[in-house]
Amino acid sequence: MKKIHIIGLLLIAVSIGYFIINLSEEASEYANFTTAIENPEQQYHVVGMLSKSKPQYYDPIKNPNYFEFYMTDDKGIESKVVYKGAKPEGFDQTEKIVVAGNFEKNQFLASQILMKCPSKYVDEKTEI
Repeated sequence: MKKIHIIGLLLIAVSIGYFIINLSEEASEYANFTTAIENPEQQYHVVGMLSKSKPQYYDPIKNPNYFEFYMTDDKGIESKVVYKGAKPEGFDQTEKIVVAGNFEKNQFLASQILMKCPSKYVDEKTEI
């Protein structure tokens, strides 16, 4: 093998190693609000339900990329969630919510919202 081929293979191996290390650092894990509050520098996925008794704020005329709501995690802890994006369609009818992000200034800053829509998972009964 020529020296250039060996150097090329080493560069490829180092690049792949660098990519794998960076990918593992950016991965977030599932947690509840308590864990997210204790580690505000880390990204988490929090599963919960929309707190329908608390107000939501979304004014697409003033700022279409600001949406805030309250959510209760699976341990019963409620927190304000701020999402820098548009309010997802069908958000009020969702059964469960998963928000990805971290805590900052006593609120959860969500970078992503995932919803479970109950109508997609209910079998439709047809009568013959």
